[in-house]
Amino acid sequence: MAERSTAAVDVADNSGDEPLAAQAAQATSDGVDTQNGRAADGPMPDKDGERTPAAPAAAPQLHSGHKLARRYRLEECVTRVDGFSSWRAMDEKLRRAVGVHLMPADHPRARSVLAAARSSALLGDPRFVQVLDAVEENDLVYVVHEWLPDATELTALLAAGPLEAHEAYQLVSQVSQAMAAAHREGLAHLRLTPSAILRTSTGQYRIRGLAVNAALRGITSDTPQRADTEAIGALLYAALTQRWPYENDAYGLTGLPKGVGLIAPDQVRAGVHRGLGELAMRALANDGATASRQEPACTTPEELAKAVAAMPRIRPPEPAFTAPPEYQHTTYQQGSYGRPTPPGVSTAQNLSVAPPPPPLQSRTGRALKWGVAALLIAALGLGSWQLADTLLDRGNQKGNNGNNHTTPGADDTGAKPDPGKPLRIEHASEFTPYGEATKPKDIPKAVDGKLGTAWVTPQYLGYANFGNLDERKDGSGIIVDLGKAQDVSGIDIELNVAGQMIEVRAAAPDASSPSSLSDFTQTITKLESSQKKLESTLEAPVRTRYVLIHITELPADGAGGYRGGINEIKVLGPQS
Repeated sequence: MAERSTAAVDVADNSGDEPLAAQAAQATSDGVDTQNGRAADGPMPDKDGERTPAAPAAAPQLHSGHKLARRYRLEECVTRVDGFSSWRAMDEKLRRAVGVHLMPADHPRARSVLAAARSSALLGDPRFVQVLDAVEENDLVYVVHEWLPDATELTALLAAGPLEAHEAYQLVSQVSQAMAAAHREGLAHLRLTPSAILRTSTGQYRIRGLAVNAALRGITSDTPQRADTEAIGALLYAALTQRWPYENDAYGLTGLPKGVGLIAPDQVRAGVHRGLGELAMRALANDGATASRQEPACTTPEELAKAVAAMPRIRPPEPAFTAPPEYQHTTYQQGSYGRPTPPGVSTAQNLSVAPPPPPLQSRTGRALKWGVAALLIAALGLGSWQLADTLLDRGNQKGNNGNNHTTPGADDTGAKPDPGKPLRIEHASEFTPYGEATKPKDIPKAVDGKLGTAWVTPQYLGYANFGNLDERKDGSGIIVDLGKAQDVSGIDIELNVAGQMIEVRAAAPDASSPSSLSDFTQTITKLESSQKKLESTLEAPVRTRYVLIHITELPADGAGGYRGGINEIKVLGPQS
């Protein structure tokens, strides 16, 4: 079996979720000494045993605070190796974090890096981390790319354990389809390693370094489709087994035993999905392995994507039902409360307790049990309320009959007015009047009736007002649609963190699909810094169909940025 390259960490493109110290440690394990700015063991051999020649030019000696094009401020060097350096930077024009690769203009690979970056930028496929700029100026060549602070490297995911079958299926499906699209445009990656794959908070996999990572290291291939297909097979194999399918350890994963060749995934780890394991072998058959079950090898990303599509769909695991903890009775031994307990004497009464009835094991039985309990609680509550209401009415009648007058202000008891009943929310959407939604798939979590789920913003850097980005100049938030114009008497909102600058506004009753801030003309709550619980009852109801929960500033998240979000929204209407 040919030996696959385990060269230095992929150009230090960074998801932003891992501490930089951990990234530096990973870089060193992949062959880069980030502290000393050199390859730890010199140039590493590629798959065919040929070594990538080291560049004679030195990496540009820049420092934090240096500004490129009067716009990109370098903040932290992540990698310095083989004549180029990679940085986390700030685009001061758009107020967003970016990544930057730098090398001298006379570097022997400078021309090919520029060409690769410009070709990648033309693809414009959102499944790839986008190249934003590729420039040569002042004896420097630099490539600017997206920085995804809310994404996690596959390297970090695999460090926690193998992926479950549905997640591994999503990985190979999305990556193979994306690479098939890139190859149709004549673009190859050639450095598809776990550190080149990012998983966003919405579950989407994105690929970074298309064409650019290979150009930075001078890697080429006569069979690029075959090389990328084998790399996807290696990613799937690692996702299923938490092992690297070659003899050498790489990317924080242990390699296979030496001298035994490529072992089927289900022989490495029990419980591996059979179809996915065979698919990994078919993709890795390019490296000399024999495809299992007499299935032909996949030699291109297109063939691999079709093989994935032909598989029976693997559904996500059903959420496990967790029963609430049993009620713990606290008992006191008669006559011993407040007195020291003699040694060897138990403080609990020796009461004979009847064994509980056997639990209902089926899902239907559990649902029936909780349904009956809920009905009993509701019935008890309704009976208690009716009894209290009757007693109060009798008391009022007796007082009026005995005194034959009404005390001024007798109704002013200081009791909190009834906020009303929750209104049905037909639809919810993210408020983003100047840009695209950032977490559209998470919006339903803010109106699903569950406090444990939430719509959470991405992390914004530099400024609390959503990074001071142009596309967020009116903030963000959630618009709820009540289905029709109704009277709104109050709101009850659970936020995921305190300290957010927030207001609640309503559109006019006849508004249709309002999207800008000016469309919401009625005030429900004023703009102020809120606690985690935001409640308000209106003196007079507001008639509207659309309600905007509007956030203008976010609190610090303790990780160098700003983040906020909403757990649950209730819009209240008057009691019938």
